[in-house]
Amino acid sequence: MEVVDRARRIILAPGKEWHAIDREPSNASFLLTHYVAILAAIPAVCGFIGWILIGLPIVTALVISAARYLMTFVMVYVLAFIVDGLAQTFGGRRDFDSAFKLVVYAATPVWLAGVFLLIPRLDFLQTVLGLYAIYLLWTGIPPLMRSPDDRALIYTVVVILCLLVVTIVVGVLLSLVIGFRAFM
Repeated sequence: MEVVDRARRIILAPGKEWHAIDREPSNASFLLTHYVAILAAIPAVCGFIGWILIGLPIVTALVISAARYLMTFVMVYVLAFIVDGLAQTFGGRRDFDSAFKLVVYAATPVWLAGVFLLIPRLDFLQTVLGLYAIYLLWTGIPPLMRSPDDRALIYTVVVILCLLVVTIVVGVLLSLVIGFRAFM
């Protein structure tokens, strides 16, 4: 699997790509090392440069970027557990491997949009492209989690609400540990 080709296909033709992803064998460690680690590095590196451009000390920028990069891996797992745990509630099947693939590939536009973190005034575009990630999650739920199409939207909404709660809690905890609001 070529990272660039997969990212292009999931962005440009998600309906077709979700079915291809569903047929692939699952391997979380492979996805983490050959997809997540590569794409999640985009916002980490670009964010590091952006923080330096606005005058943050290098060590502080490095700590923020490294922590965010590492939290990406944690959040992928947490969100996959949430997607898997909610599956039967929305008429789907519990399958952690499929949930993991869904979360990883749905996050693609957010990671690619990390390039906008280079210019601090454009960082909002990463959030805007997060809306496309929500769309990808929604379109990926029926083929990967086997949830009926008519329940996929509410499934997606509940997953996103859970993600927001987890993100806020993790952000607050990390901010308390680090001592400033870099994660909020």
